[in-house]
Amino acid sequence: MDLRSLTQSRQLWLGAVVAAVAVVGLFVHAFVGTVVFGLFVYYGARPVHRVVADRVANRSAAATLTMLALVLPVLGLLGYAAVVGFREFAAVADPAAVEAALGVLPGDPRSISALVRDPGALVGRLDRLGPLRTRVTTAATTLGALGAGLLHLSLSLSLSFFLLRDGGRLDAWVRTRVAGPETAAYSFLRGVDADLERVYFGNVATVGVVTAAAVVVYNGYNAVAPASVALPVPTLLALLTGLATFVPIVVGKLVYVPATAYLVREAAVADASYLPPAALLVVSFLLLDVLPQTVLRPVLSGRTLHSGLVLFAYVLGAALFGWYGLFLGPLLAVVVVQVAAHAFPHVVVGEPVDAVADGVAIGTDPDVDAATSTDGATDAADD
Repeated sequence: MDLRSLTQSRQLWLGAVVAAVAVVGLFVHAFVGTVVFGLFVYYGARPVHRVVADRVANRSAAATLTMLALVLPVLGLLGYAAVVGFREFAAVADPAAVEAALGVLPGDPRSISALVRDPGALVGRLDRLGPLRTRVTTAATTLGALGAGLLHLSLSLSLSFFLLRDGGRLDAWVRTRVAGPETAAYSFLRGVDADLERVYFGNVATVGVVTAAAVVVYNGYNAVAPASVALPVPTLLALLTGLATFVPIVVGKLVYVPATAYLVREAAVADASYLPPAALLVVSFLLLDVLPQTVLRPVLSGRTLHSGLVLFAYVLGAALFGWYGLFLGPLLAVVVVQVAAHAFPHVVVGEPVDAVADGVAIGTDPDVDAATSTDGATDAADD
């Protein structure tokens, strides 16, 4: 093949690659929240998967067990929250609401005999179907939104599963087809991979620890506080406190501050002491707020990124992109840090782009901290 034909062939293949990347980019842009949340679950679960894979040789079985270890507890927590919510709704619901709902229906079983005796009454009650139709439409819209949310959640979990199962193959493909282990590109990708695992897993671990601590704090408070100022559904509040830890800066304040305000109101109504609610506020602030943000999260994240940078990534990501910005913000911060570590010395100073980012203190040095790289070659083996 002559030089001209070779050049034309490369241009055609380059056009095909650009088109393929554009198509993939279009799908990622349309489902960016789904993809980013799937990456979050993957990196949050990968340390657990590494432990499971050491004991289970089959890759599919190891990935399945890892996902079940994450999904089943979440489903249990959601089921518990649903049961508690239904119980509380049943406790405060007005029985007259059921009577009113039955009264709207023209086929009320208690009035069927009357309708048979007087069919004209049915025609007279058809005008009452308007409110019922509105309620049915609202319910259908809600169910549609819920179904769409479950679909996106299923896609995210599926993406996490396949990344856990085939992560070793992907790493091997990158090393053999894209960038070798000694190249700067592979060093950059490994640095991003390691930092994302530490940041995301640190977030997941922080939420778990805060949830467990909140269960102890809230239930312990109810064990010693007077009944007049006891916390309602303390375990459910503890679960919500753990989930609120995902929200930067505010964290558990979303739960324990309103709960304490409720207890103060109850103390005022019952003419009880304000000391127990005040003590709960102080303990919650120290154990569920200050300690996780200043000590726990940096330690669990491995201090690979500056804590202030991660904080701004969470806050600005959520402010700019919405709910999925909580996961996209740290990803962008990690990419920017690794680009700065590898490319800035070359662009600004003119140094060669080496595989090792010497002197980088704000991001993971992948050639020093190889333990956090993608699953090893043993995971690349076939089932």
